[in-house]
This record gives sequence, structure tokens and C-alpha cells, in this order.
Amino acid sequence: MNHNNYLQKNKHAWNERTKVHIDSEFYNQQGFLQGETSLKEIELALLGDVEGKRILHLQCHFGQDSLSLARMGAEVTGIDFSDEAIRIAQETSAQLKLKANFICCDIYDLPTHLDEQFDIVFTSYGTIGWLPDLNRWSEIVARYLKPEGEFIFIEFHPMVWMYNNDLTYIQYNYFQDDMIVEVEGTYADKESTTKSEIISWNHALSEVVQHLLNKHLELLNFQEYNYSPYNVFPDCIEVDHSRYQVKQWGNKMPMVYSLKMKKRKSEQ
Repeated sequence: MNHNNYLQKNKHAWNERTKVHIDSEFYNQQGFLQGETSLKEIELALLGDVEGKRILHLQCHFGQDSLSLARMGAEVTGIDFSDEAIRIAQETSAQLKLKANFICCDIYDLPTHLDEQFDIVFTSYGTIGWLPDLNRWSEIVARYLKPEGEFIFIEFHPMVWMYNNDLTYIQYNYFQDDMIVEVEGTYADKESTTKSEIISWNHALSEVVQHLLNKHLELLNFQEYNYSPYNVFPDCIEVDHSRYQVKQWGNKMPMVYSLKMKKRKSEQ
């Protein structure tokens, strides 16, 4: 399958998912419009005070996290390849009168749409699995960071993606060996009849970190977490407020990891 085919299939899937997500209890758009933040404790701790910071949010979906950052005083640019998601993000930004800019494009094509640098590049939860080439991804991250700018990244752990959809056996390789083709609904509404073919890749921790190090980013903080802040996996139990573990795994399995990295001052 070529580059255009995977993009076309995934874009269609995310446009369809967005139509479900905007009205889902999972995303609680009404609560968000009334002032609730969509950001979770992990990213809030890593981001710290963002007042006055310029932030590039990669793969922003329909903009809740981007606009949560804008509410905290940041000047935010969000990008996503789903035109349905970006349409909603722009409408929500205008409705809330928040300072945010949204661009619809494939992440690899961002340099044809944007020529700036930022204090922070941010991306989180379920983003890189849609990308076949982390070398090009890390180039994007480094390109848009100012010298001494910070990259904040939170992602589901690649060990989780080794399992089948029911989490009953290991189906996929930890190391990327080929694309994963599935037909799925959406994590945000298990009752939804929306189903689309999706293309994804698993990326080992070493693959992620080494590509970023190769682009002259310095590792400041690396953490793994034995819970997910989202109830998106089968048979999860809430072990603390907004901390979910798969019942049969308990605290034995890493479910999320985070990176905080800094662009070296000498690298322009």
C-alpha cells in the first residue's frame, strides 16, 4: 500500500470518527464548552506554566487540548489531517474567543503550510501509531522547536499495541515490521456502528527515542506509567481518579509513557 492510500483510508476513518466523537460522552464537548479542561495530569505536570508560550500541537484532533492550552494563556497552533476535525476546532475556537490557529494537513506536509518556531511542541495519546516514518516525524518536531524549546510527548505504550483487540493474546510485533490493517469502530463510543479500515504501525520505545536524539534533542525526562488516563481498553477498572488499568493486568503492565526533551541551543 502506498503513501497516498494509507493517508486516504486513515483520513476517511478519522473524519467518520470525528462525527461520533463530537457528541460522545467520552469527549464531553458540552462540559468542555462550559470550562472543563481536556488535559490530563501527566501532560499538565510536564507542561508546567504555559502562560505566554507559543505551542505547536501536532495531531490535535478537534482541538480540545489545543484550546485547553489556550485557556491557560498559551498561543496555540494545532494541526490535524482530518478536515472534519479542523472544521470543528475552528468553530469551537471562534465560539470561545480563544487565541488559537488550526491547520488541516498531513503532519509530514506541515512545512508547506507553516514556517515558524515554537517554545513547545506537544503531542499526545494515540498519535504516532498512524505514522509510518518516525525519522520524518522527528524532523518535524526538531524543525519547529526554537533553540532550547521543549518537546512534550505522551503516548500509549507499544507493549499494549502488541495485543489483539480483546487483549487476550499477543498478535503483533513490538518492533515495527509491517503496517497493521484493521477494520474498527471507535474507542469513544463502543456502541457506534461506524466502522472504517485503518492503517497503523507499532513503534518501539528505542525507535521513538533514538530518532529524536538523532535530531539533536536532549532527553530531560522519561517516565512509564502502569495506568491509562483514558478508559479506552477492554475490561478496565478505575483504580484512582482518571487512572485505569486492565483488570487482568493490574499494575504489572506499562500502559503509557512520556518524554520531555529540549532542543540544543546550538542547533538552529
